[in-house]
Amino acid sequence: MRSIRDIQLKNKRVLMRVDFNVPMDKEGNIIDDNKMKAALPTIEYVIKNEGRLILMSHLGRPKGKPNPEYSLKTVAAHLGTLLNRPVQMAPDCIGAEAQAAVDALRPGEVLMLENVRFHAEEEKNDPEFSRKLAALGDVFVNDAFGSAHRAHSSTTGVADFIPAYAGFLLETEVSMLRKALEHPESPRVAILGGSKVADKVKLIKNLMEKMDVILIGGGMANTFIKAQGYNIGKSICEGDLLNEAKSLLERSGNKCRIMLPTDAVVAPAIAADAASSQVTVDKVPADQMILDIGPETIKAFKEQIMQAHTIVWNGPAGVYEYAQFARGTEEIARAIAASKAVSVIGGGDTAAIPVALGLEKDITHISTGGGATLEFMEGKVLPGVESCEK
Repeated sequence: MRSIRDIQLKNKRVLMRVDFNVPMDKEGNIIDDNKMKAALPTIEYVIKNEGRLILMSHLGRPKGKPNPEYSLKTVAAHLGTLLNRPVQMAPDCIGAEAQAAVDALRPGEVLMLENVRFHAEEEKNDPEFSRKLAALGDVFVNDAFGSAHRAHSSTTGVADFIPAYAGFLLETEVSMLRKALEHPESPRVAILGGSKVADKVKLIKNLMEKMDVILIGGGMANTFIKAQGYNIGKSICEGDLLNEAKSLLERSGNKCRIMLPTDAVVAPAIAADAASSQVTVDKVPADQMILDIGPETIKAFKEQIMQAHTIVWNGPAGVYEYAQFARGTEEIARAIAASKAVSVIGGGDTAAIPVALGLEKDITHISTGGGATLEFMEGKVLPGVESCEK
């Protein structure tokens, strides 16, 4: 990819796409600013090299029109705190006022444009809207890996009008995911969880060409367990994907082996006070549901993890929001942290698990992407990455 390192930044208008779509509480306070912190190295690099930095991002789903609830004003103020310098706020992302705010910028100063999704043209990748955004910068830097799977004006459209380069975060994400998927060192282990097989079919097929072992847990494992002929009680299951699950299990073999849970933690309901018990997967009671992997499965999965030289993890092993169904997920996270493997964790909620356990320093790479990470792992070309490679 073309890198921000390749640009002479001094006095240039640097139009940078960041992913500041951060979660907020009902009072509008930022709950988690990790995405913002991840972009700081690129932002600080532009400031240090005396570029005139213009940041653009989306926040939430304002449905193509201005909505104060999704304004980036709070984000701009918080960024100023992180940088220990003022971050100016433009009233819009295009138009005369935005242009005036850009024109007033001096080298080393930072301006935040208002939410690009306040315009319906953004998500349509409208060429005229892209041109108006691009007119604010001399160069385009994409550091929003979390939005790189979207072909929107602010992620790819502007690259049709001004030169596009990758920021440090985008570079790191792509290089680490490629290292884990394209040049992995054996033994190679993928751990997949979450609730739906439908979300992971393409991912499983792609990983079966790249991994030695795939460990499957979470709600998605139930469909595979039922495909083996076992009764799974009241557990969630995608009946329309049983044949797909059987087909994937039939492909499991010498090249890549799929490992499923052999025991589970079951309960009659998903609740903190639900009476839980441990059973083998061939003895799930009719009135119970599988909510976590059991101790024997944890042991077997950990053995694979500790032998691995490359680990990719996407999706929890159980309903980890509840303490009594979180052990499988937490044990997997701790095993990955304790291993000496190159470890890549990503895809929405999965990234938060090692952070919550204080294990992030022992993981090689925690991806900031949700859907982007998943699509990259499926083998898809991400528009936001591709625009920095042309």
